Amino acid sequence: MSPVLAGVLQLLALIVALGLSYRPLGDHMARVYSSEKHYKPERWFYKAIGANPSVEMRWPAYLRGVLAFSVVSVLFLYLLQRVQGSLPGSLGFVSIDPDQAFNTAASFVANTNWQSYYGEQAMGHVVQTGGLAVQNFVSAAVGMAVAVALVRGFARSRTGELGNFWADLVRGVVRILLPISVVGALVLVACGAIQNFSGIHEVGQFMGGTQQWNGGAVASQEVIKELGTNGGGYFNANSAHPFENPNGLSNLFEIYLILVIPFALTRTFGRMVGSLRQGYAILGTMVTIWIGFTALMMWTEFAGKGPAFELAGGAMEGKETRFGIGASAIFSVATTLTSTGAVNSFHSSNTGFGGGINLLGMQLGEIAPGGVGSGLYGMLIMAIIAVFIAGLMVGRTPEYLGKKIGTREIKFAACYILVTPALVLGFTAASFVLDTPANSMTNSGAHGFSEILYAYTSGANNNGSAFAGLNADTQWFNSTIGIAMLLGRFLPMVFVLALAGSLAEQQPVPETAGTLRTEKPLFTGLLVGTIMIITGLTYFPALALGPLAEGLAA
Repeated sequence: MSPVLAGVLQLLALIVALGLSYRPLGDHMARVYSSEKHYKPERWFYKAIGANPSVEMRWPAYLRGVLAFSVVSVLFLYLLQRVQGSLPGSLGFVSIDPDQAFNTAASFVANTNWQSYYGEQAMGHVVQTGGLAVQNFVSAAVGMAVAVALVRGFARSRTGELGNFWADLVRGVVRILLPISVVGALVLVACGAIQNFSGIHEVGQFMGGTQQWNGGAVASQEVIKELGTNGGGYFNANSAHPFENPNGLSNLFEIYLILVIPFALTRTFGRMVGSLRQGYAILGTMVTIWIGFTALMMWTEFAGKGPAFELAGGAMEGKETRFGIGASAIFSVATTLTSTGAVNSFHSSNTGFGGGINLLGMQLGEIAPGGVGSGLYGMLIMAIIAVFIAGLMVGRTPEYLGKKIGTREIKFAACYILVTPALVLGFTAASFVLDTPANSMTNSGAHGFSEILYAYTSGANNNGSAFAGLNADTQWFNSTIGIAMLLGRFLPMVFVLALAGSLAEQQPVPETAGTLRTEKPLFTGLLVGTIMIITGLTYFPALALGPLAEGLAA
């Protein structure tokens, strides 16, 4: 079987699996977030923190819950790393330096999981399981809660109430993420992923010396790393490591985990607003972009020219022979079009255009299908921009799902889409003005520029993957990428929740003959075009200096 055919068949199998999961999972999540029942373990948590899950919150109170929980999470994870050397199960590792501890705490709480350290050489069992793995669950649940709050903003009228953050957070973990993770961990163990608490041990001769490996609760962390679109690996090689991703079957299963909740949330959205066709329109937009990017990535990685490419069957540098080009291309697009950041190949070794596709996927805002929760609310913001543009073209007040998109709403949407580019381009420019950050580049020229652009794009978009040719373990990068991750995560949430509150207060607008039909394929096309144009106008100059220049020079 040719490598191209193998890649296409894997993509088709993935589409079938996602299609079979779409309806039951989407409906289940809609029931979870609409339920008024509280399970006993959930009530224990509410009692412990003194929260009343039945009290509805307006958007400022909802936002305070998000920020308070996240601040406590950052402080807890920072302190856990700082005292690691004194903890049992540390495997002899010392405490993490302050700048790296801040970077890692910000990273995992922001659902980014950017790692400027070698996991198997820095973090013991307690930090990995009690700190990082826990944040993989709760940071994903925070994103889902904010998305559901925005959906309620569309679904409700003449009220500013958006639900209860603590109830949404706990239900997301207990009723959605935990059950799927238990089953998924068993699947990964069956495929060969390890799950233990063993210490460091030697595994034999390697280049004249012994090689050491440490064990860990890898399968359980791996499944929520992908399911929650987190991305931080137990080992530095991430999903290219055989302990995390043993074979082709586990690789395809991990891609499925990355995509299943973000895609299924579109049905949850349709169910909660009372129109499944609106959910299908958002799904169609996401699928169009995802399939297009995957096809482009496979084409550019298979189409390399020259004897080395022809002998290897394509651009095999930096790719696992267990997976090949097709599976690596599907994985890299899935991980950069979502906020996952997990890798099963070396993104820095992609062709020039291949690296540009990964960059562009993040710069779209990771909305196709995007991160758990963040992908849905990012796409809905883009839908608001699209109906606003359509309204300008026909001279009519824009409406979306029966809500008028006025000055206030469009200001919130505009602020949302401006935050991340400002962080990415600002920090990238600052890094080239100063001497020390530029010295961290392994490569010069266009590829070196792409390394730093990719780092801040990944951080501010809460992705977490890296070109990996950049030495990011410096005070400058640990501090600035940490700031970019926190601002890139929580500033947009401010505007999303403010928008949700504004929409929930409105009285529904009756549909007329002039109302834009946002459930039709025409709107899907308009939305795709809006996304690509906004991203292109924002990032094209930077992309021209990096991956486009490298690709054209090849």
